[in-house]
Amino acid sequence: MRESSLEFLKTLVNTPSPCGYENRGQRVWLDYAKQFADECTADAYGNVVATLNKGGSPRLMLAAHADEIAMAVNYIDDEGFIYVRRIGGVDAAITRTHRITIHTGAGSVVGVVGNVAPHLKKDDNNSKPPKIHELFIDIGAADKKEAEQLVKIGDPITLNQEFELMRNNIAVGRALDNRIGTFAVAETLRLLHEQGGTLNPEICVVSNIMEEIGTYGSRQIAYSLEPDVALVIDVTHATDCPTIDKRQHGDIRLGKGPTITHGTCNHPIIVKRLEQIAESLNIEIQHETISSTSGTDIDAIFWTRGGIPSALVSIPTRYMHSSIEMINLKDLEDIPGILSGFAASLAKGEEFKVTI
Repeated sequence: MRESSLEFLKTLVNTPSPCGYENRGQRVWLDYAKQFADECTADAYGNVVATLNKGGSPRLMLAAHADEIAMAVNYIDDEGFIYVRRIGGVDAAITRTHRITIHTGAGSVVGVVGNVAPHLKKDDNNSKPPKIHELFIDIGAADKKEAEQLVKIGDPITLNQEFELMRNNIAVGRALDNRIGTFAVAETLRLLHEQGGTLNPEICVVSNIMEEIGTYGSRQIAYSLEPDVALVIDVTHATDCPTIDKRQHGDIRLGKGPTITHGTCNHPIIVKRLEQIAESLNIEIQHETISSTSGTDIDAIFWTRGGIPSALVSIPTRYMHSSIEMINLKDLEDIPGILSGFAASLAKGEEFKVTI
């Protein structure tokens, strides 16, 4: 990966962007993407769009979500300990003992998620996974009054884990889900800008908000943009580690390429085109299927305004919804090639319709 792209990826992943509080990360994304766009816009809730070849046809939306799972201050007890609500799919069982940051209007407050020493636990019930309301945060406050001077009810909380490179092209960090997706669409914009030449479609590259709590941002921006075709980029579960039943969850591996999803909301003609492009570029891809919904933004986009032809491209990720999400950078780097190839393949005014 080129050095400036890697630095952008690191900064993007490390910038806290809890659901509903994505503005800091969106600023990082927009500052990078605007170098390669004809126009950049943001809507009322913070979905951001970088547009290339404005006025072209068809209108292609490349979308990924910027938000990360998090927690929020819910209650402060008399001793100054803080209790939380989850924002998105936080796993309470793996959150204990983490260092955290509470993001306040006055700045950051560092704390830890407390964990009582095993010597002091009263009975075996303490070995059971905690519920989210049982977690408590210690910010070193002397009492409730001091804690309330530092934080307020509703302040978002993120874990203090940052992007790190390991061996064999492996990267690990908090919130790879799904800032690696927003990285991929921004890099697609860069490739298309640098390639120049004639481009038929209008390219709307989107970093959208609030996927983790209900795909809200993608609903908003798909309705506003009215794209003719949409490609959604997100993470998918890599199943190449112990305890995962491949008979149930499929066989998806790090380093074997991004995945193309088949079924339901994935438009079959778009899926076929993506497969052809990957083959022509000698990009290895993997395949997965869904039975009803994908749990990603495509579920909201494909039925907007009567139906937007859409497809999902995913990055295999181990340990999703944890502070140690893991990917192979090669899988990530292959996605902009596929997406830019798809954009270049579009004929002027092309439509995607199943044959009846």
